[in-house]
Amino acid sequence: MKLLLYSQLLKEKDIEYVSELLSVIKNNGVELSISDSYAEQLEASTLVLPTYKRVTKYEELIAEGPDMVVTLGGDGTILNAIDIVRDSNIPILGVNLGRLGFLSSIEKSKIKASIEGVINGEYYIEDRSLLAMECNLPIFEDLPYALNDFTLHKRDTSSMITIHTYVDGNFLNSYWADGLVVSTATGSTGYSLSCGGPIIFPSSNNIVITPVAPHNLNVRPIVLSKYSKISFEIEGRSDNFLCTLDSRFETITAEHKITIKKAGFDIRLAHPNDITFMKTIRGKLMWGLDKRNH
Repeated sequence: MKLLLYSQLLKEKDIEYVSELLSVIKNNGVELSISDSYAEQLEASTLVLPTYKRVTKYEELIAEGPDMVVTLGGDGTILNAIDIVRDSNIPILGVNLGRLGFLSSIEKSKIKASIEGVINGEYYIEDRSLLAMECNLPIFEDLPYALNDFTLHKRDTSSMITIHTYVDGNFLNSYWADGLVVSTATGSTGYSLSCGGPIIFPSSNNIVITPVAPHNLNVRPIVLSKYSKISFEIEGRSDNFLCTLDSRFETITAEHKITIKKAGFDIRLAHPNDITFMKTIRGKLMWGLDKRNH
């Protein structure tokens, strides 16, 4: 098996878990690649590294051809890994060294057993839809995609903005709000959820529009088909607004005409066989936990 390790930051508190992962990789004869910036951090640490190759960008990932990309961090690390994985169809397996972790399915206390299971083929693959953005002006360069969500926001302390929203060319609503979140099913447990949006099962592939602090309290989140094309015109007292795709952001103006639709490719997430979406949301959201018994 060939694995690529991807992470953004090596923290002192995580070294023991990274060391355990590297030991499992070495002891099972796995061919290893490491993302370039993370490799530099590992080399500067006290960790003993097995033989590996460095991978810097998408083209090198394709040339190396790993069976799986293993991310070390939280859900944000998986979102950032899309920059290198893109449409390669290489699955991403998340090891959660962060906090909540809806996408990073392997907890740090179970690294050895889970990774050995994956090496032995004890895992399954989920296809997750992405959002693709089109705009009349160039933004987000060559990666106009989001696994979690696309958002429009007012900037700083400016007053609320108006977002005229159309679905398949038909007028839906003019949202008077601090912003708007357009979420995939994957992103429904992220920012959209904190703004009152529904939890959507990943297999449904729906798109959710959730307003951020809407002026009209009767404006509620709405669930759309994955085939919908959603377009926006934005206006407000400020000249500039904020637009995001996952953790990446750009400043836009009223001149930007944006359309959001389902991307032409999916991201594949790998999970150990004993991890399911229902088990994850029960555990992360503490459903059924009655603290009166503790």
